[in-house]
Amino acid sequence: MEDLVIRDADVVDGSGADSYRADVVVDGGRIVSIVKEAAAAGCQRPGAVRELDAEGLVLSPGFIDMHAHSDLALLRDPDHSAKAAQGVTLEVIGQDGLSYAPVDDRTLAELRRAITGWNGYGDDVDFDWRSVGEYLDRLDRGIAVNAAYLVPQGTVRALVVGWEDREATPGELDRMRRLVAQGLEQGAVGLSSGLTYTPGMYARDGELAELCRVVASYGGYYCPHHRSYGAGALAAYAEMVALTREAGCPLHLAHATMNFDVNRGRAPELLALLDRALDEGADITLDTYPYTPGCTTLAALLPGWASEGGPEEILARLGDPETAERIRHDLEVTGSDGCHGVPVEWETVEISGVTDPALGALVGRTVRQAADLRGETPWDTARELLLRDRLGTTVLQHVGHEENVRAIMRHRAHTGGSDGILRGSKPHPRAYGTFPRYLGHYVRELGVLTLEECVARLTGRPAARLRLPDRGLVREGYRADLVLFDPAAVAPGATFAEPRRLPEGIPYVLVDGRFVIEDGRRTDVLAGRAVRRTPV
Repeated sequence: MEDLVIRDADVVDGSGADSYRADVVVDGGRIVSIVKEAAAAGCQRPGAVRELDAEGLVLSPGFIDMHAHSDLALLRDPDHSAKAAQGVTLEVIGQDGLSYAPVDDRTLAELRRAITGWNGYGDDVDFDWRSVGEYLDRLDRGIAVNAAYLVPQGTVRALVVGWEDREATPGELDRMRRLVAQGLEQGAVGLSSGLTYTPGMYARDGELAELCRVVASYGGYYCPHHRSYGAGALAAYAEMVALTREAGCPLHLAHATMNFDVNRGRAPELLALLDRALDEGADITLDTYPYTPGCTTLAALLPGWASEGGPEEILARLGDPETAERIRHDLEVTGSDGCHGVPVEWETVEISGVTDPALGALVGRTVRQAADLRGETPWDTARELLLRDRLGTTVLQHVGHEENVRAIMRHRAHTGGSDGILRGSKPHPRAYGTFPRYLGHYVRELGVLTLEECVARLTGRPAARLRLPDRGLVREGYRADLVLFDPAAVAPGATFAEPRRLPEGIPYVLVDGRFVIEDGRRTDVLAGRAVRRTPV
């Protein structure tokens, strides 16, 4: 008996081809049969355990979130409706050069503090791994959706070099190459960097190129959060293109935005740069989220020199009045590298989450609004937040431009990623709404993309970048990671005012042929596992 027959679905198969009507048969976690126009022809398949009438629904591959920050959320939150309810069946984690493997005890303690704002401190997680392979094995015990992992370059550098701003010695570089190779051998799909975050930002291009050569030899890809999305954005994009072409490594540009006033209307310049490289044979993809504001931690805005040495050194510098004044000058006057070379505008920085409940009244206010409420300067408020919250404060930055978002979204190398931080009282709604927003707002309402184009950017194209031979398309023999949605109703429930509302119009989601969303509600199924790199 077959597990499931999905009858009379409008299949958008993830390739970009036109949709078609079909019955789709699932058995043993895979798609075993696709019978086009089966319902109209009166085709019957007796003996299925379950039949699902999909009249009026689109059946597509499950969505692949190419930029996720669920590294601990997958372990602490078995429900994980933030992603499952959107139709996400695979997340790519280990992003922005900072995650929790490979580590030793010292580095793990430092990283838990350094990226508290992204993932929480992890008091509710059993950190029973140290290597990449052990972390993937931990995911294999059962998670809500599948996950692939990028070796985080900043984590590797912290483990080998520490948090100092200096060049790696030849011996240290050799050890970093070995750690990256080990991570890829154990199943990672590539390498990520966070080049406005410490300690990854301290790596020079030569060091990064050496690591990228290792990645290329294993068939992986390099995913940098590059050195500037503001004043030096175009130069930073060009740097990554040149670096990876020299190393012979595929490039995937993380959250490829053009933000801040200096980049208003400049997306065509970025796209022309990418088109030239693509036409010359470069292997490049990118991801974006369908919103204008960004999201990060308040500590990430600090200048790189102030962050050298790790979290405790940052707090010590903030606690020293003279050094704190230097930090303020870099932030407000010069434009720190942590804020992409642009002087911070505190009226655009909204406090979205704190770890200290006593600071909760400031959430939802900009730093300037909070400062006005407290009768002090914005820097005084920001500094106290950083100190009292021990660097755990998350923020939204309202610095994006809609014309840039739409232009980049249309590009031939585009894929979708939420960049969703799930912590905080008022997280960015992209964590809960990215994929239905693409389908509802940008496809149905605005017509920026056709439905078939959009689904391909969320499924087939990401799967090709990840080199997954049996995911990302509705094909016989492929994994039954599937989503059924109503194209006339799909929409994000999440808003900036209510960012944790679940989406509408996505009644069914399957992971490995099992329903994780059924009749619009989360089941107790934990069918997700680690998706490991396909050997070259």
